[in-house]
Amino acid sequence: MAATRTRQKGQPGPGRSAKHFTSHVSVPHQAARLIFDVGQPYEKFRGRYEAVVPMLDPRLPGERAGRHARWPDIVPDAELSGQHGFILYWRADMTALMTDKGELRPCTGYLMGNHAIAEKIYRQDRVVMLYAPLRTLIYIGADGRTRFAVDQPSTVFASFADPAVAELGLRLDGQLAELLNALDVEASPVLEAAAVAGRRVHDLTVRAEDHSGPGLTRAG
Repeated sequence: MAATRTRQKGQPGPGRSAKHFTSHVSVPHQAARLIFDVGQPYEKFRGRYEAVVPMLDPRLPGERAGRHARWPDIVPDAELSGQHGFILYWRADMTALMTDKGELRPCTGYLMGNHAIAEKIYRQDRVVMLYAPLRTLIYIGADGRTRFAVDQPSTVFASFADPAVAELGLRLDGQLAELLNALDVEASPVLEAAAVAGRRVHDLTVRAEDHSGPGLTRAG
């Protein structure tokens, strides 16, 4: 999708002249939100998920403090703990904060990522770190069914119109499908179909920009 760049003339103030300009880039994008009915009790599925996607050992970065540790130094340790390449950076049980006493609407949120892919994404475009790690939720819906929710990585990363970033998003799709399949949630057909559609949209966007150049407008 085309980005829009704007420049606006700032207001004079202490230490700032009338010639000062502020600028920003606005990039509209769409993402596919995937919500799976896992067909399992909440506590059971949450326990299984956390068993195969463990928390990042907080000692790993700390042990390398002052040595400017790079992800490749940490990846081997992290990958030994994650059976499917993912680890958890953050976990929050939101039930107590968001529900009244005695009300049963449990929900647990996570930041789940892959160290090796995160480093490659970081090198390509720092802004992609807005979406890496992935945000995931396990919760009980209004119908009493346990669900797992996540924005599909390839559809999120496709908005950067960068083939390298898009390819990393597709790799995360594959890992996500592998993880969910291992948890007895049939995810491959959904992720594969959406990935094909996302790749087509991405290819069309890149071709259009190659012919017309980036859609930038300037105001102010």
